[in-house]
Amino acid sequence: MTTTEKPLYLQGHLAPVPDEIEAFDLPVEGLLPPELTGRYLRNGPNPLPGQDPGHWFAGHGMLHGVRLREGRAEWYRNRWVRTAALEGKPFLTPDGRFDRTAVHANTHIVEHAGRLLALVENGFPYEVDRELGTLGPRDFDGRLTTAMTAHPKTDPVTGDLHFFGYGALPPFLTYHRVSAAGELVTSAEIVVPGPTMMHDFAVTDRHAVFLDLPMTFSPRPGLPYGWDDSYGARLGIMPLDRPGEVRWVEVDPCYVFHVGNAWSADGDTVTLDVARYSPADIRSIWDSIGPHPAVEASAAGVARLHRWTVTGAGTVVETPLCDFDLEFPTLDDRLVGRPNRVLYAVSDDRGILKYTDESERVHDLGPDVVAGEAVFVPAADATGEDEGWLLSITTTRDGRASELLVLDATDLSTTARVTLPRGVPAGFHGSWNADAVGDESTGEGRP
Repeated sequence: MTTTEKPLYLQGHLAPVPDEIEAFDLPVEGLLPPELTGRYLRNGPNPLPGQDPGHWFAGHGMLHGVRLREGRAEWYRNRWVRTAALEGKPFLTPDGRFDRTAVHANTHIVEHAGRLLALVENGFPYEVDRELGTLGPRDFDGRLTTAMTAHPKTDPVTGDLHFFGYGALPPFLTYHRVSAAGELVTSAEIVVPGPTMMHDFAVTDRHAVFLDLPMTFSPRPGLPYGWDDSYGARLGIMPLDRPGEVRWVEVDPCYVFHVGNAWSADGDTVTLDVARYSPADIRSIWDSIGPHPAVEASAAGVARLHRWTVTGAGTVVETPLCDFDLEFPTLDDRLVGRPNRVLYAVSDDRGILKYTDESERVHDLGPDVVAGEAVFVPAADATGEDEGWLLSITTTRDGRASELLVLDATDLSTTARVTLPRGVPAGFHGSWNADAVGDESTGEGRP
């Protein structure tokens, strides 16, 4: 197969790496803030050598980690998440059941109740240790019987983890809540007309917000979902104290992979900021990342920041917030579900973005470098919402080189660059995992 015949997700900055490596004492340009002591971890799809998974979203999960400690970059390592799927087990068993351990765990990695969980939306989470070794699938002591979204939300006040699971068979959608201690305490079915691909959702301090949008289950090569003009589009507002009771409101047809944030200004009105694709844009982007791209990457559809305001009376105001492309919106996690002033995002054309209702700022990476999701880490003594740093793995478009880029979140100036020992394929989502009190580990696994 020639380069031009390869799917886009096997080329350039998306091309998978063939092996697991580690390196120590990484070169640093600039000064790493000493309080950035912990691990930046990022997940993404990475098929085994010689494999074509049929879609960018379907590669085996691979974690890339950078260990920072008191101004040093101590190590980089990458590891496949050792799932049942990596061992060759099928998701659909011979007797027609779903094996929710036979998944790719390739989308996100989050920490909750002291556990690091690698996530993908069609199965159980996989726990990994702080050195990226796989510990195994987790179903919350048998209480989780559905899939788990890759975009759970942690309430910054209660510490509860809110999430949902969707599937191709009933129940199509189920809400779950895990306590701050890690116990699955609530599960409630949410009634929807059929199976849709619900990638993300939102919470406020008193609601969960579900996005029931027209990307529906349809057996096909690659991923079995596609745009469905007949399905309709709506938002579901569920009071957190009444699981399963949902008020639905219609919105214009669109698709959303990622939510920026949501909040309630009063007891009834809910405001939701999202990266929104129009019907034409989602069709285009879906084609560009599939097994047989119908469009070039440069012509693929884009998302734009958009705000929905839903009143208690059921009216919806839909407001476009900017006219440039963006994805992977992030914020200070201490404001999840609360009013926020700042969102960060990445743009294929513009680099790393900072957006407020009053202004926009760009850290331009140039045409030959692609930014990964920018994760915000607050400064220890921060008094402002944007006092801290953004961490992003950047990769050259040819896939040959990568850095961990550390930006000052106030003005997007460069604080430090950590040179990584290899090109890291552009992936999905990551998280900053600060050292726990008393963690004295440094170069674990070092010869």
